[in-house]
Amino acid sequence: MSLTISDEILNSSRMTASELLVEIAVMLFLQERVSLGKASKIAEMNYVEFQQLLAQRNISIHYDVEEFEDDIKTLQETGWL
Repeated sequence: MSLTISDEILNSSRMTASELLVEIAVMLFLQERVSLGKASKIAEMNYVEFQQLLAQRNISIHYDVEEFEDDIKTLQETGWL
């Protein structure tokens, strides 16, 4: 699925497309809708960079076995493992 956001909306947010993706990823992670690995993929950042971003924002990493397994799968798909 693709999501299209008009230039008008993007411009009114005063964010670049990359910044908006990061904000969406952080929000979904905070709401526990996606794992750390999926959020980093949405943000188009590698796993470690996304963890560092969360640390800079003082956001704790919630982590359970299911998320760990999901992240292992994501890391394998992206070639990090």
